[in-house]
Amino acid sequence: MENLKQMTDEALVRLYAEGNNEAFDVLLCRHKSSLYSYIYFLVRNREVAEDIFQETFMKAIVTIRQGRYTENGKFKAWIMRIAHNLVIDGYRQERNERTVSNEENGIDLLNNSKLCEDNIEDVLIQKQILKDVRRLICYLPDSQKEVLMMRYYENLSFKEIADITGVSINTALGRMRYAILNMRKIAEEKQMILTQF
Repeated sequence: MENLKQMTDEALVRLYAEGNNEAFDVLLCRHKSSLYSYIYFLVRNREVAEDIFQETFMKAIVTIRQGRYTENGKFKAWIMRIAHNLVIDGYRQERNERTVSNEENGIDLLNNSKLCEDNIEDVLIQKQILKDVRRLICYLPDSQKEVLMMRYYENLSFKEIADITGVSINTALGRMRYAILNMRKIAEEKQMILTQF
């Protein structure tokens, strides 16, 4: 076990794939603290964090055992990505469960002035802007799209984005900058107006 601790993540993954369970124990010990902290930072709930933490390692075990792990020297970034995806899946599921149906409610939520601050024209303009922004994002290269989605839709810091994508913070910042510049350029070319008056 002692000389296993000296090995790289990739060597440990190979050993584990060959059936050495102690190799995975070393990987778990090596990364459990940072992985759990990252998950907890995202979900802010110990019980949920522990569930996602366990599910992350279960997915890693299955992937490695099935020989589907691609060795690229970035085990930590890979396992963080698994956790990140599980967190996002959890949010999506929670959001779907909390969606209120207008039909079930008995009152018309869409036309209730107490629940609405903007007039219908403002709401329609805002919806159109968001729709246009989503269309613009589709034109971006994958690397820029990924950083933009993580930053604005998942609210991650550039350090977290850098860790997950396996690039430096400067590269992540650069991709964001180019994403915004490209979106402005495409919006001009397509004559989209992305502001409310």
